Amino acid sequence: MTTSTAMPSLNSLQTLQTSFSVDVATAHGRALNVPLLAPFTIANSKLDSARNVAIRVELVNGCVGWGEAPVLPFVTAEDQPTALAAAADACQFLVQNPPMLLGSVLAEMSRFLPGHGFASVRAGVEMALIDAVAKSIGVPLWRLFGGALDTITTNITIPIVSPSEAAELAAKYYKQGFSTLKLKVGKNLESDIEVLKAIRVAHPTCAFILDANEGYTANEAVEVLEKLHLMGVTPVLFEQPVHRDDWEGLRHVTHVAKEKYGVSVAADESCRSLQDAQKIIQGNLANVINIKLAKLGVLGALDIIELSRNAGIGLMIGGMVETRLGMGFAGHLAAGLGCFSFIDLDTAILLADDPVVGGYEVSGANYKFTEASGQGVFLRWDGGSW
Repeated sequence: MTTSTAMPSLNSLQTLQTSFSVDVATAHGRALNVPLLAPFTIANSKLDSARNVAIRVELVNGCVGWGEAPVLPFVTAEDQPTALAAAADACQFLVQNPPMLLGSVLAEMSRFLPGHGFASVRAGVEMALIDAVAKSIGVPLWRLFGGALDTITTNITIPIVSPSEAAELAAKYYKQGFSTLKLKVGKNLESDIEVLKAIRVAHPTCAFILDANEGYTANEAVEVLEKLHLMGVTPVLFEQPVHRDDWEGLRHVTHVAKEKYGVSVAADESCRSLQDAQKIIQGNLANVINIKLAKLGVLGALDIIELSRNAGIGLMIGGMVETRLGMGFAGHLAAGLGCFSFIDLDTAILLADDPVVGGYEVSGANYKFTEASGQGVFLRWDGGSW
């Protein structure tokens, strides 16, 4: 078994790309539908269940890797039928191709599933391949990504609900040990303020992240910050306050939020490519970039992480609405790199069922990653394993 001392930072994954030959025996994609405990409403959509795609890749050496392609309306380009079709084509491609280096396989996937239009499926396939390779060399993913940490702490999200429902959730999460609450806003400014007041009563010591999901105009976003300031509330982060293409609005909110209120602004929907990240950094359009594997792919995310770290811009890691399969991979990456100031990997907690066996250990807001190789998981399917 390879030890952590042989796995420095990203170089370990980079080395494997030029040294590990991938020979795929079987590969499949299947629908992964899991109900939510309660409807999940944000500024631009509402979900009752996660309707994602699971990817399973088995190498000829018998090692199985798992990935998840989440589908979120108005955020991912793919819907579930499109994602299933793309996954089937990609899996067929993997099986039919001769053995090739990991880097070559991943490059082929980038060409086969290009850009933002197939980013979620590409991420799912990349996850499965990297998981299988990590299992082949007996290394947990968090060590493969650098081994900086084996534990992370996540916030938890309160969707758009009534003030009384928000207060009830805040009290519940307080008892469970969550110290940072991410509040979905952006649908109605006055209602958002009332919800914030209710949460403040129920969980007076919590830190706030506001996530508008593109829901405000620039003026509305600044107005929210002013009203919170008058309440004595300073969010630790204001995520995607304006429409993804409103670059000038994003610049304005970022400047006012930081200079007047001491609040950092994160670009989420506005950052869907390396080019977007370069634009944000060069134009000082945001203080933080939110990394999501499903909007960038794994390799695309690593490129933006490297760019951001070199530029000194803050990093957040988040997800769509994934099971512990997708959340786990992102968590391994976050722990291994150890460079994220904000961690938003909570959606598996919001699901009514857990189809994943094994994986990270959960204790309230803390996720601990074990020494099991790869993710150390398999997917339960109708009472059995897939």
